[in-house]
Amino acid sequence: MPIVNRIADLADEMTAWRQKLHRTPELSFDCVATAAFVRERLQSFEVDEVHTGFAKTGVVALIHGRTEGPVIGLRADMDALPIEERTGVSYASERPGVMHACGHDGHTAMLLGAARYLTETRNFSGTVALIFQPAEEDGGGAGVMVEEGVLDRFNIASVYALHTAPNIPEGMFITQAGPMMAAVDNFHIHIKGNGGHAALPHETADPIVATVAIVQAIQTIVSRNHIATDDLVISVTQIHTGSADNVVPDAAYICGTVRSFDTHVQDMVARRLEDIVAGQAASFGVSAECIYERGYPPTVNTNTETQAAIEAAVEISGDALVDGAAGRQMGAEDFSYMLQNRPGAYLFLGQGSGPTLHHPGFDFNDQIAPIGASFFVRLVERLQPVA
Repeated sequence: MPIVNRIADLADEMTAWRQKLHRTPELSFDCVATAAFVRERLQSFEVDEVHTGFAKTGVVALIHGRTEGPVIGLRADMDALPIEERTGVSYASERPGVMHACGHDGHTAMLLGAARYLTETRNFSGTVALIFQPAEEDGGGAGVMVEEGVLDRFNIASVYALHTAPNIPEGMFITQAGPMMAAVDNFHIHIKGNGGHAALPHETADPIVATVAIVQAIQTIVSRNHIATDDLVISVTQIHTGSADNVVPDAAYICGTVRSFDTHVQDMVARRLEDIVAGQAASFGVSAECIYERGYPPTVNTNTETQAAIEAAVEISGDALVDGAAGRQMGAEDFSYMLQNRPGAYLFLGQGSGPTLHHPGFDFNDQIAPIGASFFVRLVERLQPVA
């Protein structure tokens, strides 16, 4: 792979940065130490400007090229997950119950490596805006940064991001124009019955049987209310009720997630959930409330920018390790908010075999950091060459 030579020289530093971040993970918007580390590194590279405070702990750095031109945005997410780590590595999380299980430590290290190179060479026109974002996992930090005007304030014309991908060949880029990842919505169902002694169920309004019926009926939305050619996943992920083996409880709770690509599908699911919950509750003599929450929109890559990203990826990894028609996935990503407001592209970078994302045994593969950083700098140099 033709990794940029100078970035190859930075491989050990990027590994050290990444493993430092891995030891000290932070959640959601509270990436205080992570943002401070990023800011210190950027200032040591002598970037032209560093701005802080977006989405509470977000950092934006500007690097100006040799001539006038547009502003290209490169984004990395910084937050971790509330998972107890089980990797056994020497640099494992020092914070109980929190770990980098989605590779955001690696994403940050890759963008820092690109920043180091770009400040040293400045072999591009216009400006590069490096966006270090909190709260991708929880809170939609990208959406908050957009609402706070990050794209407008720095006149960012296009945006790009990378995400590591386990069980994809090491160094392989996958992406596609158009919808790349799904929208994600959540639903919460609160069921209120009338509890009592388990030996006298006829004297109760049992929320458990209503819960079972609701969960079973939810399964019919995909199979009987949905057009099969549109992608849709509905998953019930939590059921909470009961406290003892001889007590019919008073209440129950159900929640889950909905993954789709079109607003008409979201509207249909929300409507059917309301109907199912109301109908099943009435049939079992309980009351119930369904709350449907719209979440991250679908991640949609624009055609021209995706093609430019594919060409940069081919330059780094070669034709055999770039799939520019990879198909859409049912995961979700808050980079979608940036892509709603600017053209751009989102890509996955394979890191080889191992535990999947959000698994307590997951660890970012440091060998791919130079590949990702090289992609970012080649993308900038190709899109914004010096006149």
